[in-house]
Amino acid sequence: MKLRGIDFGHVFCASGARNFDGNGYPFHGALKALGLLNFERSTLVTKTVTIDPRVGNMPLQEDGLTPYELKPKCIRVYPAKGMVLNSVGLSNAGVNFYLAQGIWQSLPNPFFISFGCVEKTAVGRLVELEGFVKLLGPELPTFKAPVGLQMNFSCPNTGVHWEDSTREIGTMLDIAEQLNIPLVIKLNALTPCELVFSFVDHPALDAISMSNTIPWGALHEQIHWKKLFGTDVSPLAHLGGGGLSGKPLLRIVSNWIRCILSHAYGRMKPIIGGGGILCKGDADQMLDAGAEAIEIGSCAILRPWRVAGIIRHVNHRMNGRGK
Repeated sequence: MKLRGIDFGHVFCASGARNFDGNGYPFHGALKALGLLNFERSTLVTKTVTIDPRVGNMPLQEDGLTPYELKPKCIRVYPAKGMVLNSVGLSNAGVNFYLAQGIWQSLPNPFFISFGCVEKTAVGRLVELEGFVKLLGPELPTFKAPVGLQMNFSCPNTGVHWEDSTREIGTMLDIAEQLNIPLVIKLNALTPCELVFSFVDHPALDAISMSNTIPWGALHEQIHWKKLFGTDVSPLAHLGGGGLSGKPLLRIVSNWIRCILSHAYGRMKPIIGGGGILCKGDADQMLDAGAEAIEIGSCAILRPWRVAGIIRHVNHRMNGRGK
């Protein structure tokens, strides 16, 4: 998939899947050494950063990359059910830290930086983005590879309600436009189609990433929370409830994509479909729904040995279609 003439391929790694630098997490190193994990021919989307350092619920070591806990308590993994519940809360060392370290400037292949605003007021969030643009803009000429910006409007673990942040998308795009780089917005499947049509024609918007995690308890008519977890109370209730990713999202996201495209009448920007892609067939379901690229996230935790095969399969299928 090309955005502003830059080939980002047809497989993206969801924000957080490969950490801030593309090298992943300590357990990824062991899996790679065993030949059980390979992200080659996929596009990095960095773990989401904020303008200021943020401890969140997963404190990081001094390198700004490695969690203090080998098995973070804010992440619950359910391999048999193919799902993950997390309340990381955008833990990061702040934009200035990663720019000063030169982590992004040295990356060799096109990638996306994921950025999120976490202030409680709309004015505060606009100031955050303006600050980010002022920091990133002057550094862009030093980047070895082309870079895009993914704007995270739907993290359920920051205290900012998704409805409030998504209403600001048009104004946020106005601010980010001055970077003159590809811009992607990241939403979740709670986002109404009519809201998307209110900003989809913005000239600075290049693509939509769907979907972020689903907040605990939402979409109860489609997600049977008690059946999945055996309780009405989130295992991460003490951390705000968390967001669900993995298998339960696949049908929800593919249906959302199919629905919005059926009402778009040619107005839609490319969609990167993610959520519950754990095998090649899942990827096909997302592409058949109308996504022009896929995003792999939970698979790197739940089924890491399948990641390389999914990437090869999608690239072969989409390149065969001439996209």
